[in-house]
This record gives sequence, structure tokens and C-alpha cells, in this order.
Amino acid sequence: MKKEINQRKTEHIRLCLTGRVEGVNKTTGLEGIEFIHNALPEINFHDIDIRISFLGRELKAPFLVSSMTGGTDLAITINQNLAVAAEEKGWALAIGSTRAFLESDAYKESFLLREQAPTAPLIVNLGAVQLNYGYGPEECQQIIDKTNADSIVLHLNSLQEAVQDGGDLNFENLLPKIEKVCKTLEVPVGVKEVGFGIDGTVAEKLYNAGIAYIDVAGAGGTSWSQVEKLRSRNPLKKRAAEAFNSWGIPTKDCIVSVRSKLPNVPLVASGGMKNGMDAAKAITIGADMVGFARHLLKAATESAEAVIETMEQIELELKMTMFGIGAKNITELKNTKRVSVMGKSLLE
Repeated sequence: MKKEINQRKTEHIRLCLTGRVEGVNKTTGLEGIEFIHNALPEINFHDIDIRISFLGRELKAPFLVSSMTGGTDLAITINQNLAVAAEEKGWALAIGSTRAFLESDAYKESFLLREQAPTAPLIVNLGAVQLNYGYGPEECQQIIDKTNADSIVLHLNSLQEAVQDGGDLNFENLLPKIEKVCKTLEVPVGVKEVGFGIDGTVAEKLYNAGIAYIDVAGAGGTSWSQVEKLRSRNPLKKRAAEAFNSWGIPTKDCIVSVRSKLPNVPLVASGGMKNGMDAAKAITIGADMVGFARHLLKAATESAEAVIETMEQIELELKMTMFGIGAKNITELKNTKRVSVMGKSLLE
């Protein structure tokens, strides 16, 4: 089982780097949002402040390195480079599923990142479905203790598991088990999807169960049904997966839906984020923080310096967007009316 998990993680990385893993005819929906240029911004570009507070922690930028990987040789290089970069740039850092780490110390360096990121907010990750396969609050606490993490996020990936060869398919009665984890642990417990999105109705159930923050991980970026289709050795599953090429809730619709139900929940927007302007759009419609994953992956295979350069470009794109509308901080970006949604201007 341990070898199978490690091999699967390696295949995931390589497919995300080289394969056609985005959903077909599915976008984030953010292309329907446009900013209205302010020819007289009345601010100094050098005074633009993108710092935020998230879950009581101060961040230099409203950005999260989203959960990607762990538990392989290649993941050691990737996660250590991401950790160094997150520490340098003041981003939050989430790592991939820690199930492999609980089962083996073989690739522990891909999970033990405090040396590279001593102060960055560190989020560890576990599939929520594992709560039906022998895992519970005790195992979650072990992960936190071993990694010295600040939070744990439980990922929801039902469709990925359905396509995955040997996937874990029992998602029955998970909500009370998630609630037990939330009540038992002293650190914040979040929840995320893996690229198919979370809507407001589901988010409300999770929040009422004790979840501290929601990462919508909407459609428009990597499709994990596509990834697992490429991995699968089952011809029937490969053919069936084709029907789900455009499955999922676009990231924009997730943000709007969750925010309509939960106006104050800490909300992370991830899923198909490609640049700082995408991030600005997500923040404008309700996100508090924005997660980047595959956009950072190639750089993370090269060096921490390459990741830092990519992060700096994202930050510059965000600041340029804010300069273009005259927003000098994230609060002003959240409240701007210099935005047009599906052709309807908020300035009208």
C-alpha cells in the first residue's frame, strides 16, 4: 500500500507537469469579470499594501501555496523549494495529503518543512474520506504534532476517487466525523475541494459542523478526473471519465455561492488561478485569500529562486491591478465599484 501511494503521487506530479489535465470547455468564470480603469488613481504605486490577516496570522500577501504533493522523492524537492519561497515572500503554505507520512517515514523530508519555513503559516492535508477508513482526530493530531502545523485541511475528492483505480468510495456519514475532528483539535480545521468546487449549501453544512475556513477549489484549472483518467489502467473507467471532462462548479460561482450563505467565513479561492489579476477578481467578489498550485509547480521542480520569481510576478500583477483602479490596500480592493460583472458595471 505504501509503495502504491508513493507511486501514485509521483505519477500525479508528472501528469500535472506534462499532461493535458485541465477540464474541457470549463473555465473559472473569472473571465466574465473586468475592472474599470481609473485614469486618476490618486495613489502612489509604492504605497500599495497587500498585507492581510488570515485566521489570526499576518501575511505579507493574500496568497496561499495550495496543497499539491508529498510522499515521493520528487515531492521533497518541490515542497522544500515551495517552503523556502513561502517563508521569503510571506505566503501561507499548504502541503499535499499526509496519509503517506502517517504510514511511512520514507519521504518524511517532503512533509517536515519547518526548517525551511519556520514562521510561514503551515497547513497540512488529509482526505476527509479517510475518516471512514480508520482515521480520526487522533491521527489528525499526530499529523499536526509531527509537522508542527498551524492548521489541517480536509479535502473532499469524491469524483477523483470514483475515477481512481482502487479509489476510496465510502463517503457516507462523513459530516459528523468531520465535526468530531473540529471539536477535538485545538488548531483550525479547514475544508477544500480538489478542483470541482464547493457551493454555498455544502459550505454552510461544513461551517455549522465547526469548519474554520473554506477553500472552494473550483473548476477551471486542473481536473482530477482527467488526471486519474490518464493514470487508469481500467478501460471502462477511462471511457466513463470522458463524460466528466467539463464537470464542476466554476471558481467564480463557488465564491459567490459560499459568500451568499456565509458572509463572514474565511474564504480561500483556488482552482485555475493563473495570475495576480485573477486573484484580484476573486478578492473583489468575496475571497479573503487566493491559492495557487499548478501555476507554481514547474518552478518548484527547479529552485526556490524560480518559485520566488513566479510569486513576485503574481504580486506585481495584483498591485498593478490595484493601481489601475485606485485601490491602495486589500480592503479597498474588496469594496471597489470599479468592476464590471458579466457586462454590468457596479459604477452604474
